[in-house]
Amino acid sequence: MPMTILIVDDDKNFIETLEDGLKLKNVEAVVRVAKSAREALDQLAAVLPSIIILDIQLPDMHGVEFLRLIRESARLKKVPVVFISAKYTEPADRSEAMLAGAGAFFSKPIDIDELWKELSYLLGRSGGAGLDNKK
Repeated sequence: MPMTILIVDDDKNFIETLEDGLKLKNVEAVVRVAKSAREALDQLAAVLPSIIILDIQLPDMHGVEFLRLIRESARLKKVPVVFISAKYTEPADRSEAMLAGAGAFFSKPIDIDELWKELSYLLGRSGGAGLDNKK
């Protein structure tokens, strides 16, 4: 069964680039996209993703606030979350994200190989299945 990756980001170009990068890595995953915290919460009510890739600057909620919200859910609290951001890249921003429960933090633009290494590590650590990567 392939893993499910939920990308929460309102940047269409970034989402397309990330999806293309995952395809190039031959990652077998169902990729779901939410362009706001509200959309993500709606999807999370129906689907338990293997991992969440979360932008800090969302149109309707700060990403750290969103992470704190899902960490309160017994069902979602163990889902690994990787933050990405183009704007919030200072050490204090990284610290806040990590203290809120993020597994990793990347600044945009991201290196797909480094991101995949981190995703693989976090999925393995959380017992996530579906680390199917044929490269």
